[in-house]
Amino acid sequence: MPTPDFIREIRAAAGRQLLWLPGVTALVFDDAGRVLLGRRSDTREWAVIGGIPDPGEQPAVCAVREVFEETAVRCVVERVVLVQALEPVTYDNGDVCQYMDITFRCRAVGGEARVNDDESLEVGWFAVDALPDLDEFALFRIKQALSDEPTWFDSMSSS
Repeated sequence: MPTPDFIREIRAAAGRQLLWLPGVTALVFDDAGRVLLGRRSDTREWAVIGGIPDPGEQPAVCAVREVFEETAVRCVVERVVLVQALEPVTYDNGDVCQYMDITFRCRAVGGEARVNDDESLEVGWFAVDALPDLDEFALFRIKQALSDEPTWFDSMSSS
């Protein structure tokens, strides 16, 4: 995923120290109950769709924008699935970030799934009982999006 310009500006002043950043994940389902996934160009792995909100951008608006930018699918947000502080990530260049992820369940309302930018090698719809290899991050979010449980919050104390 390309680094947004506003983060490059922060990095110029902050160096490689930990940046605490918002992030969104969008789980998009079609009328057949399939989930939209993209195979990332940086890792070559299948993943859920996500990104970083621009300054002042509402998280749900960001989710809709990221889905369209990456897949050409138009969607609407239905509900918040989970909110979770993720573990810090150290990138190959030494930058350290930690994300507060807000995951949304979305419904596709138009467009044809296709690679729509340079962040994905492939995009496609998958039946939830026939998913490609996915990491635990994606699997947990898909499971929560399919459940009737209320929004999931990590209530574990980090004391």
